[in-house]
Amino acid sequence: MNNENIIITPSTPPKAILEFKNLAVSYSEGAYAVKDLSATVYEREITAVMGPSGCGKSTMLRAINRMHELYPSIKVEGEILLAGKDILKMNPTEVRWHAGMVFQRPNPFPTMSIFENVIAGYTLNGIRLSKIEKEEIVENSLRSVALWSEVKDVLSKKGSFLSGGQQQRLCIARAIALKPQLLLMDEPTSALDPIATGHIEEMLVELKKDFSIVIVTHNMAQAARISDRSMFMYLGELIEYDDTKKMFTNPSHKKTEEYLTGNFG
Repeated sequence: MNNENIIITPSTPPKAILEFKNLAVSYSEGAYAVKDLSATVYEREITAVMGPSGCGKSTMLRAINRMHELYPSIKVEGEILLAGKDILKMNPTEVRWHAGMVFQRPNPFPTMSIFENVIAGYTLNGIRLSKIEKEEIVENSLRSVALWSEVKDVLSKKGSFLSGGQQQRLCIARAIALKPQLLLMDEPTSALDPIATGHIEEMLVELKKDFSIVIVTHNMAQAARISDRSMFMYLGELIEYDDTKKMFTNPSHKKTEEYLTGNFG
């Protein structure tokens, strides 16, 4: 066989979307919830963040979204770069536009209809849209979270009318309607039953084609199923960060191995 004409195309290296540089978050003087964290998150991947309760997972996530500024006693140090721009020096509203957030419990705005919930980011930021633009955004966002066929005939009903799993998908639709660069998820399935959890997981795998996703999860099986890379945190420190399959089969750190095998603590 003549191999002269075979051209091997090198795979394109992943592109960084988010970089932590010596991130530290303290709730009071000297009491650090996150310590000296440095890591790079890549585009169009799902990055899972694992670790025991109180290890700093949610604190790290909320630092990205600038939520700590609601509490004057919390101090954030270091750098968080989103597409090369330091989040900590940007306008918080701009940050939240580019980094959408989904929380543990579904939180559709109770006074708004399903339709109004999806375009709430535009409405609350005073961005005027035509009727056609609104309809396109709502339909596309709801299709992206596999909710359109279930709610297209009841868009005027309140979001609270939906089941828990549907409400969480509505909240994800609300977050992606703004086309953020990054989707942040803080244990988005912890309040859902296994069937609803499965729907959300399938949807996230589809969404990573268009969005970069960081998901905090206590569910190790979930991280193994859907993430490309995983972080393991302990006592505010990033202990290990690697390809998920490698971490789960051959972790580099003893603490990671103990956590993944249930021999932790």
